[in-house]
Amino acid sequence: MIQKCEGIVIRRIDYGENNKIITIYTREWGKIGVMARGANKPNSRFSAVTQLFYYGYFLVQTSTGLGSLSQGESISSFRHIREDLVATAYASYVIELLDKATDEKKANPYLFELLYQVLNHIDEGYDPEVITAVFEWKMLSVLGIPPILDRCAHCGEGEGEFSFSVREGGFLCHRCKDVDPYRIPLSLQTLKLLRLFYYFDLAKLGTISLKEETKKEIRQVIDLYYDNYSGITLKSKKFLKQLNKLDGLI
Repeated sequence: MIQKCEGIVIRRIDYGENNKIITIYTREWGKIGVMARGANKPNSRFSAVTQLFYYGYFLVQTSTGLGSLSQGESISSFRHIREDLVATAYASYVIELLDKATDEKKANPYLFELLYQVLNHIDEGYDPEVITAVFEWKMLSVLGIPPILDRCAHCGEGEGEFSFSVREGGFLCHRCKDVDPYRIPLSLQTLKLLRLFYYFDLAKLGTISLKEETKKEIRQVIDLYYDNYSGITLKSKKFLKQLNKLDGLI
C-alpha cells in the first residue's frame, strides 16, 4: 500500500552501493525508516529528497518492516540552514536530540509541529542558540523528566524568591534554599524565561534578543538538567561546544 505523509528527514545512512535509508519524522506516523533505492546514483530523483532537513510530502510503500520511498515533493528547502555552518550545527543537534528521544511509529503531531517551528525559526535567522534552548526545554516533557516551574519543587509554594535546583528538579524558593547547597542562583529574567520557554507556543514567537549572561545562565541550567536526568549523549552537542569555543576566540 502506498501512503502519503508530511515529514522532515532527520537521519540518513548509505545502504549498499546505491541506496540510502532515511529516517523521517512525520506528522501522521511519528518517526519512520524508509529505503530510498538508487538515491546515491548520479541524477537520482531521490538525491534531493533524502537530504537532511528536507521538508516535504513523501509517498511511501508501507510494509511491516522498512518502508520504500516512491516519491518526494518539497515544501521547504530550509536554505539558510543548509548554507550557514552555525545554523547547520544547531539544526543538526535538534534533529539528533529528537531522534534519540523518540521511538519509531509513535505519532505526536505536537512534536512534529515543534520540530518544524524550531527549524523554520533557525532558517529565518533567529538566534539559533535561543531557539535550540527552547526546543531542549520543551523536550523534557517528551523525555518524561519535566521540571517543576510553577512552584517550589520542595514545599510547593508559588510565591517567593527562586533559584534552580537540579537535585530537586525545578525551582526552589528562598524558604527552602538550604535544601540544596548546590542550587543555581539565577536572575529574575532568566527565571521568567525558563518558565516562558517551557509553556509558550513557539509559533507565536516575536523578536527575541538575550544578553550573553542570560544565555549562559539558561545554558547552565539546561546542560546540568540533561546531564543528570536524560541519559542522552549526542555527537552534535560536542561539535556545538567546540564551535562556541571557537566563536569566543574570534
